Amino acid sequence: MPRSRLSLLSVAVVVALPLLAGTATAEPAAGPTEPVFEDGQAQPVFDPGDAVREEAWVRADVDSDRDGVDDRVHVEVVRPRATEQGLRVPVVYQASPYFSGGNPVTNHDVDVELHVPTRPAGPDPRITSRYEDYFLSRGFAVVYAESLGTGESTGCPTTGGENETVGAASVIDWLNGRAPARDAEGAPVTADWSTGKAGMIGVSYNGTLPNAVASTGIDGLETIVPIAAISDWYDYYRENGAVVAPGGFQGEDADVLAEYVYTREDREICRPVIDELAARQDRVTGDHNAFWHERNYLDDAHRVRASVLAVHGLGDWNVTVSQVADWYEALARNGVERKIWLHQSGHTDPYYLRRDVWLSTLNRWFSHYLYGIDNGADAGPRATVQREDGTWTREADWPAPGAADATLHPRAGGAERGGLDPRPDRGRPVFEELTDDATETVEELVDAPASPHRLAYTTDPAGKPVRLSGTPRVDLRIAFDRPAANVTGVLVDRAPDGSAHVITRGWTDPQNRHHRGHTQFVHPGVPYRVAFELQPQDYVLETGHRLEFVVLSSDHDFTLRPDPGTGLAVDVRRTSVTVPVVGGERSLRGAFDPA
Repeated sequence: MPRSRLSLLSVAVVVALPLLAGTATAEPAAGPTEPVFEDGQAQPVFDPGDAVREEAWVRADVDSDRDGVDDRVHVEVVRPRATEQGLRVPVVYQASPYFSGGNPVTNHDVDVELHVPTRPAGPDPRITSRYEDYFLSRGFAVVYAESLGTGESTGCPTTGGENETVGAASVIDWLNGRAPARDAEGAPVTADWSTGKAGMIGVSYNGTLPNAVASTGIDGLETIVPIAAISDWYDYYRENGAVVAPGGFQGEDADVLAEYVYTREDREICRPVIDELAARQDRVTGDHNAFWHERNYLDDAHRVRASVLAVHGLGDWNVTVSQVADWYEALARNGVERKIWLHQSGHTDPYYLRRDVWLSTLNRWFSHYLYGIDNGADAGPRATVQREDGTWTREADWPAPGAADATLHPRAGGAERGGLDPRPDRGRPVFEELTDDATETVEELVDAPASPHRLAYTTDPAGKPVRLSGTPRVDLRIAFDRPAANVTGVLVDRAPDGSAHVITRGWTDPQNRHHRGHTQFVHPGVPYRVAFELQPQDYVLETGHRLEFVVLSSDHDFTLRPDPGTGLAVDVRRTSVTVPVVGGERSLRGAFDPA
C-alpha cells in the first residue's frame, strides 16, 4: 500500500489514462445543461476537455503540526462547465497522501533477534486520475484532496491517525457549507456548485481514507468504494502480537510510511510528530496499544451512514484479505448498506481486470447513491466473487451462504508429510519437532519433500471439490526451547503432480497467546496452547487435490527474522486446523473420508 503500492500507479496517477474503446456509449454532446440517464446509468454528455478547474485550501479543525493554526487541506476541483450556469452536481472524491510523490526512505532492519520480555520533489502539480474524464462527462464533479502533511496541505502525516481523518472529512464539510476555504490569494472559496452529496473512492491508502471518514458518520458522505483498503492499521503492521510487514515491504512500519509521504514544503515542523510515531508504534513487543486503537476503524462501524461497495483481491498480500473481511462483517453487524467485490488478483484496482463491467458497476452505484436514480444498485446479491478460472459469480452474501467450520487433525510424520484427517486421534501426547530458519521462504519449505524447519500434514486426495469461504484458524499445543519465537501456519493446495500452491497463511507471537495487547513470558520446555486465525480466503480445492497444513516458525517474507536455531515441538494429537467449508463438516468428511 505505501509507496509504489498501486496507489501511486492507480488513483494517484498524474496523467489521466484513456478509457478502452467501447466503454463510452456516445460522443459528448455540445453545451448540455443537465445530466442524462439511460438504463440507470449516467451518460457521457459533458465535455471533460471543457471542465472548470480550481483549487482551494480547506480549514480542518485540527492542528497536527502544532503551529497554533488549524491545518489546511489542499483541494483541487474539476467540474463540468455547466456548473458555471447554475447546474449543481454531486462529487466523486479522492483523498490521498500520494498526490505529491514520496521521499527516499529506509525500512527497519528485520534480521534481528526477537524481543524477550522481562520475566513476569514533486510531480506535475495538476492532480488527475483514470476515472476523471469518465465521471466528468457524466455530470459528476471530481475532487482531490492532499492528505495532511503532503503536497500543499499543512499538518502532519500520521499513518492513519485521527488528524488525517479530520483533514479528509473537512472537505465533505466544505462541500456542504460547514467549513471555510480560501484560494491561493486568501479569498474565500465556496462550493455553491455542489449538491453536498459525495462518494469517496480510492485504492490502498487512498481507499483507507474513505473507511476512516465513513467511520465518523459525517453528513453528506453518501457512499464509499474502498479498494484494497485498511480497516485496522494494527493488522497491517502487526498480527497477534507479532511484528509483520506488508507483502513486498519487509521492514516498513507506520513511521516509515509517514516519512515517505511527508512531502509538504516545511521539512522540519513534523519531525517531532514522526519521532513520536516511531516510539509509540512499538516494534519491540508488537503489542496492541492506544496508538493502534486510534487507527482501528472497526470499532466505529456503528457510526457508518454511507453505503459501502468494498473491493479486494483474494491474492492481496499487501493489504491482506482480513482487512476487508473484518470491515464487511462489522458493517453487516451494524446494518450498513453494503456489497462486496472479490477478485483473484492482488493489490490492484478492478479497472485493470474488467474495465467495462467495473465502470458500469461504479456508474450504477454512484448514479443511485449520488443522483438518487432508482436503478437497483442497492438490490440483488451482495457478493460478486471471481473464481480461480476467471469466471465471475454472484451470491447472496460473503462468506458464502452455507459455509461452516470443519476441523482436521494431524497425524504423526510431519517432518516429511503426516496425515490430516477429519477424525481426531486420541491418546497420549505425540510431539514432533522443527527448528526455525528464517532464511528459507514459505514456498521453499512447502516444496521440500522433507525438512527439519517445518512440519507438514496432508489429507487424502479430495473425492469431490471442496470450497473454503471465510477464515481458517489453527489450534496448536506447542513448546519452545527459547523464550521468544515466531509461529506461522500455512494452508496449501497440493496438486496430483506434487506441485503446491499456498492458499493462505497467518502468524502469531506466542508471548501474546492470551491477548494481542499483553506480552507474557514463555518458559522454555512448557507446552502452551497457541490459537490464531489465518487470513480469510475463498478457494476451491479441486477433485484429486490434497489440503495440506504446514507449521513453521519465522516467515521470511512477513515476520522478523531472528538467527536460525530456535526449536519448536508440536503435540500432534492436541493440534487441529479448522476450515470454513461450504457444506460444513458433512461436506469435508464426504470429500476426505468417504467411508
